[in-house]
Amino acid sequence: MRKDGAVTEHPFARRRSGGGSSSGLAPDEELMRTLYRDHAGPLFGFVLRLVAGDRQRAEDVVQETLVRAWRNIHQLDASTGSLRPWLVTVARRIVIDSHRSSLARPREVDASPLELLPAEDELDKALRLMTISDALDDLTVAHREVIVETYLKGRTVNEAAAELGIPAGTVRSRIFYALRALKLALEERGVTS
Repeated sequence: MRKDGAVTEHPFARRRSGGGSSSGLAPDEELMRTLYRDHAGPLFGFVLRLVAGDRQRAEDVVQETLVRAWRNIHQLDASTGSLRPWLVTVARRIVIDSHRSSLARPREVDASPLELLPAEDELDKALRLMTISDALDDLTVAHREVIVETYLKGRTVNEAAAELGIPAGTVRSRIFYALRALKLALEERGVTS
């Protein structure tokens, strides 16, 4: 824009023939058409090599590059002569940024194979534990203590004897009779194995 308020066209927005917009389009539309006409083809070829032939990605990068040029056209120095080096640099940076951001994110995986995996039925496990707990309640206190110390807490016979304050032989005897009583209590509840 000049000091007198008149809008001037940016040098990069001029047609190669040297004239202004004769198509009747708005200056922004004409500028974008000029950018696409003059730079999109060569820029697409350059970007296509950068993205290993991925045409969709190359088109996206070219579009983003030209939109950035359109947004920043009045900040670019027209005395350099060509806009193409700036466009190539911007396109290259967009590709690099995209590559870096894809490395920063965890790789996405398809969740459909997980749906095929059988899930452990927690209800059956809970019911088994409730049945065993109920059957343990039927045992005498002395028998329950040795089962808890040896099977549930994982102690050896000698460790259980020391913990309970009774001889190791008594612990072995109580385990034998406790397991028999527990088996009977579980059979009464329908547990056979």
